[in-house]
Amino acid sequence: MASPVVSSSNGSVSVDGPKKIVIDADPGIDDSMAILMAFQSPELEILGFTTVFGNVTAETATLNALRLSEVANRSDIPVAEGCSEPLMGGKPTVVDYVHGKDGLGNITLNPETSDDVPLVPKSNNIEMAGPQFLVDTVAQHPGQVTVLALGPLTNLALALKWDTSFASNVKEIVILGGAFFALGNINPAAESNILQDPEAADIVFTSGANISVVGINITTQVKLTDEELQDIRNSNGKYAKIVTDMCVFYEAWTEKSDKFKGIFLHDPTCFVSLVRPDLFTYTQGVVRVQIEGKCRGLTLLDPGQKEWNSDNAWTVEVDGVGKPIVSVAMAAQVDEIRDYVKNLLMQP
Repeated sequence: MASPVVSSSNGSVSVDGPKKIVIDADPGIDDSMAILMAFQSPELEILGFTTVFGNVTAETATLNALRLSEVANRSDIPVAEGCSEPLMGGKPTVVDYVHGKDGLGNITLNPETSDDVPLVPKSNNIEMAGPQFLVDTVAQHPGQVTVLALGPLTNLALALKWDTSFASNVKEIVILGGAFFALGNINPAAESNILQDPEAADIVFTSGANISVVGINITTQVKLTDEELQDIRNSNGKYAKIVTDMCVFYEAWTEKSDKFKGIFLHDPTCFVSLVRPDLFTYTQGVVRVQIEGKCRGLTLLDPGQKEWNSDNAWTVEVDGVGKPIVSVAMAAQVDEIRDYVKNLLMQP
């Protein structure tokens, strides 16, 4: 059985150089914050972006990844547009009421800010599907690439299907998703990234890849108040104005939905788990995703503390090997994570 609780070791820059990452995302305001934080992190080498439907359409997600790259003067980083719908098909639900029509809090719709965020980026995305980019990049750097997955897991599920060696070749997959022993944020059962494509999520969680996941049971604990957002805005941070401009829309939604004047740091918290895993405590076990019924999208962890009398969806063996385990964040040093986010966003 799995060891119930493990604490991660302190994150540090490898002697072999920066950590190679691909960011798979659906930007999205808080996704964009995490991406801008990645640009501020010299310990990371961003090999590319893959985009996916979720907070916005895949097309808008691609546009936003290109916009953010230009803002950071990093148009050299390839952007590969990924899946526009879930594995099983169907029109995805775009949450523009949280992120705005453009996914960036509608700041690209305001001519006053068009000098900061390009309305139409000059650069172009590469002519390769997002899942194929993941497959090719991991194959080129076996055992070296970390995927930071900030949206629905459709691209990753397809990468796993297209290349049977992907799970063993990817160094790690760090996922924002799920609500472990907590309420969801779309309905009481489900978190948005997982509910957008539960079938894909279940494939990824049971793939055998080295996976850590940070759910909203953790991320809803990490917040920036309105006063802290003003501190960022008044700083000399390289991206302070863009971030706080985006967050005006996001903060208005949070106040309406959660009666809190500020924002939740969902994607930024997951990003911190990538670079500072020592600030999180993980429980290891098998994770399955409910794919039908009123609890569709529910993520349920079996932490391995009980011997079951019979096989079930968490224990069924294949060729004598039980379901793969993943690491699920169950506790975090909230103040330190919030301060890490603030410091990066206030960095010149």
